[in-house]
Amino acid sequence: MDTPTASHLTDLDAGRLTSAYGSGELSPVDVVASCLHRMDQLEPALRAMYDRYDDEALSAAADSQRRWEQGKPLSALDGVPITLKENQQAAGRPTILGSASAVPVPAERNAPVLDKALRAGACVLGRTTMSELGMLSSGIASAHPITRNPWNLAWSPGGSSGGAGAASAAGYAPINLGSDIGGSIRLPSSWCGVAGLKPTYGTIAVDPPYPGRTIGPMGRTVADLARAMSVLAGEHPADPWSLQDTGTNWTDLSFDPAGRRVGLVLEVGDGAPLDPEIRSIIERAAETFAAAGAEIVEVPPYLAPGTVSLIDKFWRASHWRKYQQLSPEQQAKMLPFIAEWCRGASAITAEEALEAHDAQIDLARSVLRAAEGLDVVLSPVSPDPAFPAEWPMPSNDVEAAMSHIHFCVGYNFAGMPAASVNAGFTSAGSPVGVQIAAGRHQDRLALAAAAFFEAERPEDASPHWPQVTPAEHFTPAP
Repeated sequence: MDTPTASHLTDLDAGRLTSAYGSGELSPVDVVASCLHRMDQLEPALRAMYDRYDDEALSAAADSQRRWEQGKPLSALDGVPITLKENQQAAGRPTILGSASAVPVPAERNAPVLDKALRAGACVLGRTTMSELGMLSSGIASAHPITRNPWNLAWSPGGSSGGAGAASAAGYAPINLGSDIGGSIRLPSSWCGVAGLKPTYGTIAVDPPYPGRTIGPMGRTVADLARAMSVLAGEHPADPWSLQDTGTNWTDLSFDPAGRRVGLVLEVGDGAPLDPEIRSIIERAAETFAAAGAEIVEVPPYLAPGTVSLIDKFWRASHWRKYQQLSPEQQAKMLPFIAEWCRGASAITAEEALEAHDAQIDLARSVLRAAEGLDVVLSPVSPDPAFPAEWPMPSNDVEAAMSHIHFCVGYNFAGMPAASVNAGFTSAGSPVGVQIAAGRHQDRLALAAAAFFEAERPEDASPHWPQVTPAEHFTPAP
């Protein structure tokens, strides 16, 4: 095989890296150094990193190199550069969730996923940025500058795992871990043109756990997502909802669409209207499955209007409680949009909060019924293309803050796996992901269907990764 050059090391996927480590073509130390150099070049423009671990990553790479030389790698991630999201704890370092209002108390222990990655020999480069408290679909937070989209620095990368999305598209690391409670992996994956997986609820342990929240991988290829899952899935005592590893063959990405029933969702009955260009791109994605012999089943709208507003109300009530616990000085440091969003719950009664809580269960049941009898379900990830980086949400309206999550959030509460793979570009050049969901515990199937589409999608849907101009600098919005 061709010998990769140093300038291309950051663009190699994890499979190519580990193959080259095994043959002696590449050194984990050189690869990690190249990744850190790319961060040095692009961070003034992208601002995708919250916390860097350069020395630790290089030390881990040196250890990995010795293991590969001895023919004793620890796992499929040994020597592979990865990043974590800012909300994943790292012992001795604060976890402030993107908010200047947080008290920077050093964490007492690592997040379960970090410990697992380190035991597997992965080279953790640091933690990527997230939006304020994880409740914005953008790269805006009071604790750090605006995170921007590598495809166009005027655009948002999405959120709340915006740093992970930008890092994936820019080639900081082959695997970048995000978290997702209503689309926070899939939305930035879509807007940044990368692949991302929200696994079945509980597949990767989360600390602290929360209903619907998952940790999942993002990167440039579906194969890298599968490789990450093969190492990071499994239960942990810190997460009572985490699932035992059942021996899933994550690397088997074979998928034959012939005879499969493939659902197509273009309207769910709630949320913002679907952009016509995005509709066309998703319909074309369905045609790729149909051309390979799948039966395309159009799924009618299944949500009552106002469902997403009830989910929003429950999240507001939860954060309003936390907001009230802050001192006036801390409240003043919070991003104004989120502070206003929290205060919107000040008049919610206990009865209304319980109604909003129950709406999550009703949402899950509706999604499960809609997907019944289908092998996989295709849909948009977002109804909107990429939006201005200075906007906290696609709507830029606190009263319609969650109007864009209706294609995503149901899979969180139904516990179903859902992936995003780039399916095309709008006329303005915004990447558009197709969401591919499968039944609970059918993560391998969701990934396999995503890998099929990745391989068979139209040529103009395959990303040619953007070249960021590092000389461009931006400051955070006030």
